[in-house]
Amino acid sequence: MSNDAVQLIKKLYEYFNARNIDGVLASLNNDAAWANGMDGGHVYGHDVLRDYWTRQWSIVSPHVEPKEFHCAEDGSIFVKVIQSVFDLNGKPLTEQTHGLKDKTITHIFQMDGDKIKRFDIAD
Repeated sequence: MSNDAVQLIKKLYEYFNARNIDGVLASLNNDAAWANGMDGGHVYGHDVLRDYWTRQWSIVSPHVEPKEFHCAEDGSIFVKVIQSVFDLNGKPLTEQTHGLKDKTITHIFQMDGDKIKRFDIAD
């Protein structure tokens, strides 16, 4: 696992938590596959990802904090994160009608050179 890839992913989390969509997208291939944590499946490409995050952030305020990085034999990077989901006023959610909730999960990134080509979630 290259230090450059880890730094890129750490920066991606910073951008995500700051709601900087353009910063996140700059780290991704144009046709990146991204796990849809709310509805299941994947979304593909910058335009669809922008719509996905815009919709997600109009409903909830998620925060992800990376804790551990590991590299698999195939080059995938596994990141254990603490995911916290708040309402739009910054309060913890009490009732949820979507797939997001507070928990420790693993994010899996596949790289294509210096860009992310795929993101998956493992509970």
